[in-house]
Amino acid sequence: MMSQTRNQNPDRSIRLRLAFVAAVALLVGLSIVEAQEPAKNAASADNGARGATAAKTDVPEPRQPGGESESVVQVANLVYAGTKSSTCFSDHFLIDTEKNSSISTSRRFHAVKLSSPELFEFPLVIMTGEGSFDLPDAERQNLRKYVEHGGLLLASSGCSSPDWDRSFRAEMAKVFPDHPLASLTMDHPIFHTVYDVTELKGLHSTPRPLEAVSIQGRVGVIYSVDGLNDTAHTTGCCCCGGNEITNCAQINVNILAYALLY
Repeated sequence: MMSQTRNQNPDRSIRLRLAFVAAVALLVGLSIVEAQEPAKNAASADNGARGATAAKTDVPEPRQPGGESESVVQVANLVYAGTKSSTCFSDHFLIDTEKNSSISTSRRFHAVKLSSPELFEFPLVIMTGEGSFDLPDAERQNLRKYVEHGGLLLASSGCSSPDWDRSFRAEMAKVFPDHPLASLTMDHPIFHTVYDVTELKGLHSTPRPLEAVSIQGRVGVIYSVDGLNDTAHTTGCCCCGGNEITNCAQINVNILAYALLY
C-alpha cells in the first residue's frame, strides 16, 4: 500500500518515478531512433528537467509491486468496471523494449484496480476488453487524476469489439468532458520514439487512426478501436475477426517510451 503522504499527493508518486527512470535512462544512453527533430528537442529538454528534479528530490521509495528494483519500469493491467480485466493484451512488447532501447522493464504486467491508489505507481496502464461496461464514479475520478498527474492510459478494443468501443467512448466523454478523443497523425512523436512507424498495418484492411485525449499538449490517453492487443503473442486469445493492428508491438514500445519521456 502507498503511504498516507503519497495517497494525498499522487502527483509525487508518478513524477518521482518518471524523474528517476528518465535520469537512469539518460545515464545509460537511451536510444531514440529516427525521431523527428522537434520531438528530439522536446525529449532532451524534458529529460534534463527530470534529471535535475531527481537530483533535488528524495530517492523514490524502493518497494515496487513484485519487489522489483526502482530502475525497472513496470506496466499495469487494469481491473475496471468492478471486476472486468484486461486479459488479452500481450506483454511481449516489454521484451522488445529492453532489446531495442535502454529502458529496463518488468517482463510481466501487474494487475491493479482502476480505483486503487496503487494506480499511481505506474507510468503506463493497459485497458482492454470486449462487450459493454460502465465505470463507477470512483474509477472515473481516479483515472482523471492519474492522467492529469502524468500517467498514460493505453486503451484497446479487444477483437475490435463495437460494444466495448461505444462504452469506452462514452466513459471518456464523462471523464474528460473538455478534452475529446481526437485522431493522431503519423507525424506525432508517439510514432517516432524508439521505432519509426510510418503506417498502421491491419489484419484485414487499413486500420482506423489511433485516437488520443491530450491535456496541455501532452497525450494522456491513447485508444485504438481496431486493437493493439498483439494476440499473436498471447495464450487463449485471438482477434476473432477483428482488424487488429499487426505492427502493434512496435507501436506499444513507442507508447511506453512516450510515457517516460513526456
